[in-house]
Amino acid sequence: MILRPVAPDVRETTEIGRYLSWLETRGHAFDGYADLHRWSVTDLDGFWSSIKDFFGVRFPTPATAVVPDRRMPGTEWFPGATLNYAEHALGHGAEDEVAVIAYSQTRERTELTWGRLRDQVARARAGLARLGVGRGDRVAAYLPNIPETVVAYLAVASLGAIWASCAPEFGARSVVDRFGQIEPKVLLTVPGYRYGAKDVDRRTEVAAIRAGLPTVEHVVHVPYGDHDLPGTLAWDGLLTESTPGFEPVGFAHPLCVLFSSGTTGKPKAIVHGHGGILLEHLKNHGLSWDLRPGDRILWFSTTAWMMWNALVSGLLTGASIVLIDGNPLHPDLAWQWRLAAETRATLMGASPGFLMACRKAGLDPAAEYDLSALRQLGAAGSPLPAEGFHWVHERFPGVLLNVGSGGTDVCSGIVQGSPLQPVRAGEISGPCLGVDAQAFDEHGAPVVGELGELVIAAPMPSMPVGFWGDGSRERYHETYFSTYPGIWRHGDWVRFGPDGSCVIAGRSDATLNRGGVRLGTAEFYAVVEELPEIADSLVVHLEDAAGGNGDLRLFVALHDGADLDDALRRKITAALRGALSPRHVPDAITAVPAIPRNRTGKKLELPVKKLLRGAPVDEVVGRDVLADPAALDAFLGERA
Repeated sequence: MILRPVAPDVRETTEIGRYLSWLETRGHAFDGYADLHRWSVTDLDGFWSSIKDFFGVRFPTPATAVVPDRRMPGTEWFPGATLNYAEHALGHGAEDEVAVIAYSQTRERTELTWGRLRDQVARARAGLARLGVGRGDRVAAYLPNIPETVVAYLAVASLGAIWASCAPEFGARSVVDRFGQIEPKVLLTVPGYRYGAKDVDRRTEVAAIRAGLPTVEHVVHVPYGDHDLPGTLAWDGLLTESTPGFEPVGFAHPLCVLFSSGTTGKPKAIVHGHGGILLEHLKNHGLSWDLRPGDRILWFSTTAWMMWNALVSGLLTGASIVLIDGNPLHPDLAWQWRLAAETRATLMGASPGFLMACRKAGLDPAAEYDLSALRQLGAAGSPLPAEGFHWVHERFPGVLLNVGSGGTDVCSGIVQGSPLQPVRAGEISGPCLGVDAQAFDEHGAPVVGELGELVIAAPMPSMPVGFWGDGSRERYHETYFSTYPGIWRHGDWVRFGPDGSCVIAGRSDATLNRGGVRLGTAEFYAVVEELPEIADSLVVHLEDAAGGNGDLRLFVALHDGADLDDALRRKITAALRGALSPRHVPDAITAVPAIPRNRTGKKLELPVKKLLRGAPVDEVVGRDVLADPAALDAFLGERA
C-alpha cells in the first residue's frame, strides 16, 4: 500500500532532483529511481566519479582510476588520490552561521558557529600535535555526544590520525576490550555526566581504563559535570595555540575505528577510510536525506553508534547538526519533538521503538509543536511495523518517512528511501544508490518475493578497509565473504518485492526454520505486538540435531493490567496461526518483566538463544552494550 507517492515537483525541489538535472547536462538521463539505481551499481566508475564531482570532492593528488578492479574483497577505490575528510566537513558555512547546537542534561544549551568550529578544530589539532599525535596514531575518546567530541574527531582526522570512541556509560571492561585492540596514544574523557535526573560519576571507570591501556601517554579531560580529574590535561589547555591545516592522506587511509555491538562475541574493530566515508556520506546525506546548506539534522545517538559518525557528516553538506546528550526520554516522551521544533530541524531521526512508543502514548507532536521546517523523518536501528508508518503518515502528512537499514559495517544505509521513491506501509523503499543489495537463497541465487540472505553484489567505497589487527584478513573474509565467494553477506534476512521495496525480517542467524518453512523474527513481532496486551516480545528457535521442528519459545512483556493466562495464550496462538502458519505456533510462551535490547534498540535474539542453550552470560553479551542491563537480569530470572 503506497502511503506517499513521489512528489510531482521532486526534480525541482530536492537535492536528488538537482543531481538528476546535473547528470542530464553530462549526457545521463534517467527515468525514475529504478533506472538511476541500475546505473549506479553497474557503472561504478561513472556513478562514483559523478558523486565526487557533484559534491565538489577535492583531491590534492588526483586518482589514476576510479575502481580498476571490482572484485571483492580487496577492491581499491580511487588509487593514487589524496584527500582529507575533515577539510570537507569544515568547508561550508559563513563564519557567524550556526554549525553545531548541543543539548545536554549536564550543562546548558551551547552553540558553535562555523567560524568557531573551525577555530577550535585548528586549536585541538595543534594541541594534539604537541602531545605527539601524528599520521596513523590512534586517539580514543570516552566522551558523550557534545561539541568537544566533534571538535576532537575533526582535529584527529585533520592530522591523519585515527579516531575511536565509546560512550561514557560503557564500563571499563567493555572500553578496554575495544580500545585495547588499537593501542591508543591519547585518551580523551569526561569525569562524569548527568543522565536525566541522575548524576553519574565515572572517575573510577576512567582510572580502570587508564590502567588497562598501557599505550596511553596522555589523558585529556573535558570538564563535564561536578567532578575533576587531577593529573590530566584539561581541554582548555589543549586549545592554547592554533595551527590550521589538513594532512592529505590516501583514499583508504584510516579515518576511524568503529566497533561492532559485542552482543555476539568480542567486538570487531572495523576500520573505515577517509575517502569511503566521505563519498558514501555525501551521497547518502545529500541524495537520500536531502540535506543541503542551511538545513539542520537532529538524530539522537551516543558516540558508540555509527549514527554518531553519520550525524557529524551532516556538516559535509553544509547542514547544521543538533547534538543530544543524556536520557532521550527525559523529562518526557515529547522532549525530542520539542527540540526539533526549537532548532527548526529539517531532518529528524528516531528509532522505530521511539516512534511506536509515541504512537501508543497517543502523542500528536505536529499538533502541539511547530514542526513546519521538518521535511524528513528518518528511522533506523530495527524494523518499523506498518502501524508505525500509518502513524507517521497521519500525524505528519507533508513529511517523508525514510526508513532504512544498514549498519556499522558500512557506516551507512544499505536499503532506505529518498524523495524519488514512494513510501509503502511496512516496507523499506529499496536499495540505496550505489548499493547492489539483493536477496540470495542458500545456493547463491537471487530471489524475489521470498526471504533470503541480504547481500551486496558489487563493491561500495565505505566497505571497511579491514579489521584492526587482522593482518591476514582472515576474520574480515570469514565475516562477510565466506558464505558467497566474492559477494558481501550482511547477516540480515530480507524479502525484496518486484518493485525493489523490501522488508528486513531480522538477523539471518536468528531466523526461524521449522519443517523447512523460514520466517523472519520481525514478521513474528509484527503479529504478536499488535495485540493490546503485549508491550514487547522476543522469539527464539532452538533447533534439534535431527532436523525436526525443534523448540520455539516466545517471551512476552505485558502491559500493566494484563495477565498471561490461558485465554491470552490462546489469543496469541490464534493470531500467529492465522497470520503466519501453524508451524509458527510457539511450544512455550513465557511472560518476562522486560525484553533485553542493545543500545540501538535491537533485541538480543542470538545472545538469548545461546543463553537458553546454557552459555555463560559473560561469554555471550557485554552488559555495557545493553539498553537496560536490568532487563537481561529479569529475563534470566524467568527464562527457565
